[in-house]
Amino acid sequence: MMLSDVMEDYLKAIYQLQQSTDDRIKTSAIADELDVTSPTVTSMLEKLEDRGFVDRKKYRGVTLTDEGETVALEVIRHHRLLESYLTEHLDYDWSEVHEEADRLEHHISEDFEARVAAALGEPEVDPHGSPIPGADLEPPQRPDGKSVTEFDEGDVVVVEEVADRDPEILSYLAEHGVEPGVELEILEVAPFGMVTARSSGRDAEVSLPESVAHHVRVAQPAEIES
Repeated sequence: MMLSDVMEDYLKAIYQLQQSTDDRIKTSAIADELDVTSPTVTSMLEKLEDRGFVDRKKYRGVTLTDEGETVALEVIRHHRLLESYLTEHLDYDWSEVHEEADRLEHHISEDFEARVAAALGEPEVDPHGSPIPGADLEPPQRPDGKSVTEFDEGDVVVVEEVADRDPEILSYLAEHGVEPGVELEILEVAPFGMVTARSSGRDAEVSLPESVAHHVRVAQPAEIES
């Protein structure tokens, strides 16, 4: 059953929105995620419901069916493998790969996907720390990290994941050594959301405005080890 690129984008967006809530996903949330109008979303959800990919309750929102989730996971697997391949083998900067992977994720074959995964050594996370679904398309375990803004002065945390969508934010983080696996010491948390930290191996401090800090998820070392 062939799906259009747009249909796959919708299923991927719904899956990602479901990761942060136990509720059904509202039309308005999907519209914001995909930067489209609510009537456009409603029209597409009707099509996806007719094909069995979403369960829709009027005025309450949608959830993915098992079939819809499988499609979403496959697209996400393609996307994150491509991001990894582009950074590791084609010298792309991690701030460049999201849009490139968005264009390619719909058009690679299962054989190509398998070869990319093998060439990368079957990675579990992409360059931004996001978990890559396995070949079995079972939902991957998401890191338990929290926003860096939720920690206190004096805490030491490890970066687990950063959002991959904003190239400027990614460039800023990379320039200041804030990447997955890096240890941060929280020096100050200002009332207006600014976080000042020092990354391991660097003497200079880094200032993370709330708009940037919101994209950085971290955990304390003890939580990662457990």
